[in-house]
Amino acid sequence: MNIQNITFGSGCFWCTEAIFQSVKGVVSVKSGYMGGTVKYPTYMEISNGNTGHAEVVQVEFDGDIVSLDELLLFFFKTHNPTSLNRQGGDIGTQYRSVIFYHDDRQKRAAEAMMKRLADEQLFDKPILTEISPASEFYQADNHNQNYYITNPLKPYCTVVIHPKLNKFVKEFTDKIKPELL
Repeated sequence: MNIQNITFGSGCFWCTEAIFQSVKGVVSVKSGYMGGTVKYPTYMEISNGNTGHAEVVQVEFDGDIVSLDELLLFFFKTHNPTSLNRQGGDIGTQYRSVIFYHDDRQKRAAEAMMKRLADEQLFDKPILTEISPASEFYQADNHNQNYYITNPLKPYCTVVIHPKLNKFVKEFTDKIKPELL
């Protein structure tokens, strides 16, 4: 096994968590916060946008099964990286598009993926994703872990997460855990 971690922020962590939990080779996904100045921030403090943290997911994956480049592509294709501090109705720096890298190889891979997608003109606007070194990860409370799995019929899940997850599964079917198909 080739276990690694990378941390992504792409808006509300409930959506991001659901996407990465479905991927073959992903061992675990934890929702939380990174990149701010307050130690042990609460969900309410983060929601107010005053701590500097982003809502993130820390993805633990087996690099022998899913590559870092694949995870980076999934990250970019499942949110709007051209929108500054906003994803859909979620507005504020806590919802920014950000990759927190855990080593120089991840930094280089993230930069290369951004350049590749810009060169391919995948998006009609410039990519605004921040690439920053990982800092202290603060895990969100239990209510915010596995949110889609434990609350699939809640309105946010049915209206926002479910369609996004369905689109992802359709595009990357061969990368989805078989029990989810």
